[in-house]
Amino acid sequence: MIDWQYAVWAILGMGAVTLALRALPFLAAPWLRRYPVIARLGHFLPPAIMTLLLLDTLRGSSAANPGPVWQELLAETIALGLQWRWRRPLPSILGATLAYVILRNMTA
Repeated sequence: MIDWQYAVWAILGMGAVTLALRALPFLAAPWLRRYPVIARLGHFLPPAIMTLLLLDTLRGSSAANPGPVWQELLAETIALGLQWRWRRPLPSILGATLAYVILRNMTA
């Protein structure tokens, strides 16, 4: 059995590392704002990452669910439309997920 003191110190250590990693972007933000490359990356990377995630999801869903892929394509089109309209990831993710779940259940 694990010694309780070891377990407490391990959990505290993991919590400290997690807190430090989450605080680092906020602490480094004033320094990073001075570089125009960082500003360009801030505009370019979020849509690029979302596009890669969408493409990976389409590939994975198509492989896992045999049959036509129109549900995935429609849900991803909804995600892109919502992102284009509001430029906020949460409505895009929620709207596309809801649409996909409804479409998959309607055709199942």
